[in-house]
Amino acid sequence: MKKVFNISIVIILSLFINCTEETIDLVGIGTITGRIVEVKSFNPIENAKITISPTNNTVFSDADGYFTMEDVEAGDYSVSVIKEDYLTNFEPATVTKGLTVNVIFEMEDETALNRPPSAPVLITPADGIEEQELSVELIWSSKDPDEDTITYRLEIKNANNNNLIKVESIIDTSYVVSDLKYGTKYFWQIVANDSINSEVLSSVSSFKTKVNPENRYFYVQKSLNNNNVIYSSSYNDETSEAENVVQLTLDDKNSWRPRKNQTTGLIAFLRTYNNEAHLFTMNQDGSDIYKVTSAVPLAGINLNEIDFSWSSNGDRLIYSHYDKLYLINKDGSGLQQIYKTLDGSYITECDWSNDESMIAIKTNDITGYNSSIYTINMSGTLLKTILSGVKGAVGGLNISINNKLLVYTYDISEFESPNNRQLDTHIFLYNIASAIRTDLSVSKENGTIDLDPRFSPNEAEVIFVNTSNDGVSIRSIYKIDVNQDNERALLFLNATMPDWE
Repeated sequence: MKKVFNISIVIILSLFINCTEETIDLVGIGTITGRIVEVKSFNPIENAKITISPTNNTVFSDADGYFTMEDVEAGDYSVSVIKEDYLTNFEPATVTKGLTVNVIFEMEDETALNRPPSAPVLITPADGIEEQELSVELIWSSKDPDEDTITYRLEIKNANNNNLIKVESIIDTSYVVSDLKYGTKYFWQIVANDSINSEVLSSVSSFKTKVNPENRYFYVQKSLNNNNVIYSSSYNDETSEAENVVQLTLDDKNSWRPRKNQTTGLIAFLRTYNNEAHLFTMNQDGSDIYKVTSAVPLAGINLNEIDFSWSSNGDRLIYSHYDKLYLINKDGSGLQQIYKTLDGSYITECDWSNDESMIAIKTNDITGYNSSIYTINMSGTLLKTILSGVKGAVGGLNISINNKLLVYTYDISEFESPNNRQLDTHIFLYNIASAIRTDLSVSKENGTIDLDPRFSPNEAEVIFVNTSNDGVSIRSIYKIDVNQDNERALLFLNATMPDWE
């Protein structure tokens, strides 16, 4: 009986063992493979940690981003990837007996969920406001939703030349910009950066600084692109410094020879237009530029030497076109020829007396020499010959308000050359009644020349340009007393074509 029982136990155990082996074989095993890459560049990511749940089996990606997990029991898994500087990634995977399941992970930078700061809002000064001081506090606001530190960049342009000024790494939401120019429109913008996301730009706002109505000096300086640019300025006699400098014309326009009329407040000047020199006018702040001449431009041997003149009440101007002198209304109407040289010589400079009874004229031949200075009346009748038949360069006419005096320049070296170089040019004060000439350049340094003289408003001084006679050095504007005290005062460095009204 016991023997039969033992046999039964063996049979039952054998059946149980056989049933157990068949159950394990039904679950089976498979393989998980895959690759880890960057989401944008698809570059492989090495040494990423890959883990399957719930078994927590782990492998690492190779140099090409690939990984393999073998002998994984069939079933559903969650596969995770962890790598420093990247967001943890999860993908589902179903393992099937005897098969390989492939999983691709595109990893995002750990900052991918970070949000950028808000676009800066420009608060002060209000957009379009005018009459601002030369020091302005700019105020704006911006917030970062992730409370990241924001740094700002300020960008400022001005309407005169579009030069861009950048102020980097501003932490506060305000900044004081100083040393602005009078009468200039500025555009400003703020750029916010949280060092994670792309920069965020504000809108563009503008403001304009106030115009200084006291500026009485006008002159020309060269821009970086070699154009002539007109400026106005005041001058502090106590500090011997220029103040309140205002750029009146744009860098991309060639503008020169400013002449202000006190009655109208307008500034007449020359500008290149369609490869010709034309007369223009503008307000004292450089606004409302108006083209006066059209059919007959200004013309001569050297356009930089050509000069014109206002009538005293500012309603008309006179100017030259080769051997002819023209009169034109300030609005461009009423053009008429009022004089023509008898010998065909070119009229380079002219000046109209305050009472409009006399016009001083400087002529030269096609070489720029063989110059003459004389006066005529409005009918073209010769009144007086001041200079004639001399060798060397002549220029710079200006009549005193009472018609008694005339200033001009003359190269006493009598040097002449194809490029019209001057060697020893002096300023002379000529008494029209007595014909006495007074040399105002006795204090001039050797090797320099004096050019473009004009009376000061009270006619006690003469403003002029001095430069080396080498023809390439900078030119600067000085003033000197007409009583020959030999005191020269430097007014404006690297400036030419002065006007003092």
